[in-house]
Amino acid sequence: MRVLHSFKARVAALLAGVGSLAAAASVALYAAYGKVNRAPEPVFGPGAAIQTGQWHLVPRRAWTTGAKVYDVPVKAGTTALVVEADLTNRSAESSVDYLGLLRWNAPAGVSAGKPMVVGVRDAQQMPYLQPGLPERVAFVWMLPPAAAAPAQAAFAVQSKTYKPVDNLYGAPGWFNPANVGRVELPVARDGARESAS
Repeated sequence: MRVLHSFKARVAALLAGVGSLAAAASVALYAAYGKVNRAPEPVFGPGAAIQTGQWHLVPRRAWTTGAKVYDVPVKAGTTALVVEADLTNRSAESSVDYLGLLRWNAPAGVSAGKPMVVGVRDAQQMPYLQPGLPERVAFVWMLPPAAAAPAQAAFAVQSKTYKPVDNLYGAPGWFNPANVGRVELPVARDGARESAS
C-alpha cells in the first residue's frame, strides 16, 4: 500500500511539473506573439488632435524657464519644463481629472512626477474645465537643479474608459488608464513664451 501511495505521489508531482512547464511555455508564446503583432505606437506633434476618451487634447508647444510661470513659483537654480495644450472636456461634468493625461518620459536620473496644471487664461492652478469648452492649459514639471533642460521632450498620452457602473462602488466614472500614443515636442529655451496658434 505504501508503494502504491508513493507511486501516486510521484505521478502527481510529475503531472504538476509538466503542467507548470506547459503554462510557462504558453505565457512565453503569448508574450512573443503580442510583441510581434503589436502596432507601432502613434507619435503626435504640435497641433495634433488627440482623442483620449475623457479629453480632446491638442499639444501646442514646450519651453523652459527659470522664472515664475503662470503664477507657479520656480525655486532659484531650478528649471520648469512647460507644455501648453488645448484641452476640451468631453464628459458631461466639470472635471480636473487631467493630471495623468500627459506623462513626461524624463531622461534617466530625472524624477518627473506629476505636473502642476495651470489655466493660461487666468493663471488658476487646477482649474475645473467645463464640458465642451476648449481651454489652454500649461503642464509644469520642475527639473532638479542638476538636470539639463532637454532640447526635445516626449510625453506618454493616457486615455481612460468610461464605465456607467464601476465594479467596486457601483458608480459611473473614467477607469482603466492606458497609453494611446506619444507626443514629441521641441523645447524652446529660457522662457520663449511667444503666442502659439
